[in-house]
Amino acid sequence: MSTSNLPEASPLGKPTAYQTQYAPSLLFPIARQQKREEIGISGTLPFFGMDIWNAYELSWLNLRGKPQVAIASFMVPSDSPNIIESKSLKLYLNSFNQTRVASAEALTEMLRTDLSDGFGAPVQVRLSLPDDFSKQEMGELEGLLLDRLDIEVNAYTPDTSLLKANTEEAVVEESLVSHLLKSNCLVTGQPDWGSVQIHYVGPQIDQEGLLRYLIGFREHNEFHEQCVERIFMDILRNCHPQKLAVYARYTRRGGLDINPWRSNFTTGQRPSNRRNARQ
Repeated sequence: MSTSNLPEASPLGKPTAYQTQYAPSLLFPIARQQKREEIGISGTLPFFGMDIWNAYELSWLNLRGKPQVAIASFMVPSDSPNIIESKSLKLYLNSFNQTRVASAEALTEMLRTDLSDGFGAPVQVRLSLPDDFSKQEMGELEGLLLDRLDIEVNAYTPDTSLLKANTEEAVVEESLVSHLLKSNCLVTGQPDWGSVQIHYVGPQIDQEGLLRYLIGFREHNEFHEQCVERIFMDILRNCHPQKLAVYARYTRRGGLDINPWRSNFTTGQRPSNRRNARQ
């Protein structure tokens, strides 16, 4: 990995002059592999999935100079070699603000080309235009709420020893949800807030231990995608589920939210992109 691809070399935490003319060079890719090696992932990935990005601050000019707006969704495969640092993606999207584009279809193709180049794999792009804004859905992650548990917490870094499962009882299938996920930006230390859903088939996971483990991310510094992969791998190794899916929906920052999903089984459907109340 070259120095230019290290997180600390990104635009995060630095004063930035916003460009308002199309500039795909603003996108800042960061290789996924370094962080994956840190959590013991090498070779064939033990999961598949995607990162669902939603961009709420997208605007451009039509050929007559009239501003246009849309909400964009980007579906990034988890096996792409790179992530894109989120501030750089915000700067890139803002570079369309004074850029004339022939149509929404032309803009979609520009976004698809640039993002696929940056992530290093094909990215799906969908634009929701103002006529479709009323069709935007909201909803919460489904499952049994871990936050109902009245627990005492005194540690705020991830502790995998808290993850345990009852191997002496029958296998269960359940979805567990918490809104208490908080981590911090790897570079700036600013808080990232999220909700997480854990769906699994296997020995029943100790819920109090799982909740304490998730709360343990409160002082942990990693990007969204990296946190979800760490949660997935820690549960897989310590609780030994036969099937596992981890889906987190983070609140937006700079007009962007990032929602990583990782799974080792398929149901024929990818997760819903319904916006949570906090998003």
